[in-house]
Amino acid sequence: MRMGRRQAGVAVIGICAALAGGGAAAQQAGAQPADTVLRVCADPNDLPQSNSRGEGYENKIAQALARDLGRKIEYTYFPQRMGFVRNTLRARDETTQQFKCDLIIGVPTGYDLTATTQPYMHSTYALVAPARGGLEGLKNAEDLLKLPASKLHALRVGLFARTPASDWVLQNGLIDHAVLYPPQSGDPKETPDTIVERDLLAGTIDVAIVWGPIAGFVVNRHSGPDTWIALPFKPDPKIRFDYQISMGVRFGEREWKDTLDAWIGAHRAEIAQILAGYHIPLLE
Repeated sequence: MRMGRRQAGVAVIGICAALAGGGAAAQQAGAQPADTVLRVCADPNDLPQSNSRGEGYENKIAQALARDLGRKIEYTYFPQRMGFVRNTLRARDETTQQFKCDLIIGVPTGYDLTATTQPYMHSTYALVAPARGGLEGLKNAEDLLKLPASKLHALRVGLFARTPASDWVLQNGLIDHAVLYPPQSGDPKETPDTIVERDLLAGTIDVAIVWGPIAGFVVNRHSGPDTWIALPFKPDPKIRFDYQISMGVRFGEREWKDTLDAWIGAHRAEIAQILAGYHIPLLE
């Protein structure tokens, strides 16, 4: 069940195939977007990444970038799923024929549908669990496998199809205990964080394996009587859990990409502070 580059790349966004779609389009080589507006492509309902109220960490990074470039932000919103790139970064306004937006704040480094900047985040999948019922002693995600067999094989593990979590439960003989969610919900308002939070609260699942930013967000938002924990997965030689995240731009816009690379390089401390505010498990 190893994933190809494209499949693995989109999985880290939280929903597999989230950014898929669109064919190659001719671009203006070396062109840099107009310098008065920062036109950002984003999902209006995809916390902790972004939403239409500017509450996600990608929104905060975009705000910092716009401040330093002396631009105002304008968003083009589209659900981050099939056709996202085609309907945002590659789409043109029917009247002006200008591209609708010029920047995706978060894509996997090396993503095949966009050119990518140097990475600004390195995170990993994580285990989310209520700290009760024998799970409160877990120190890392791998400790789950050290539970007594009777306890381990009674757990229901929530995960999204076509992600590293699928490989992990298969590798460890837990596939029969998996509660499998489709990589994309038919409802754009139903996102991985809301699905996992709902089913953990309802007891439909006992633990969940999700992309690190989602894990940190769900755990930090939880306000119930019990504590929830997020335990990052360690690097695994057989399963890739960790991914680097970059900004995405159109192929050929070298000057624009260089501008973004320079900004990221000069603002790593500020970006790290933003990410820390969302309790994202970060790797060196």
